[in-house]
Amino acid sequence: MPNDKTFSFADEPAPEIKQPHSEAQKMLDWLQRWNKPTVRMNEILVYGPRSIRKRKIAIDAAEVLVKHGWLTQLQTRRPNMVEWQINRRAIVHPTIAT
Repeated sequence: MPNDKTFSFADEPAPEIKQPHSEAQKMLDWLQRWNKPTVRMNEILVYGPRSIRKRKIAIDAAEVLVKHGWLTQLQTRRPNMVEWQINRRAIVHPTIAT
């Protein structure tokens, strides 16, 4: 027996769907919890988020963070070692765009 009543939840707009974070944003979020001033590639591959534990993905994400000023690449004593200085900022929820 249908009736002509409308409910308030039917008139509300659909909730905004959050897009998944990019790998660079995931790395930035992880680096905010990293307690050392520098990070090496092997540390990212072992301790980083699972989605960036492949070398190519981790390097691409790190290059984005270098471009936005969150990381600075350091010279290392070995040519096959990659290490970055973490540039921390006093921001509660940092994003790559800031």
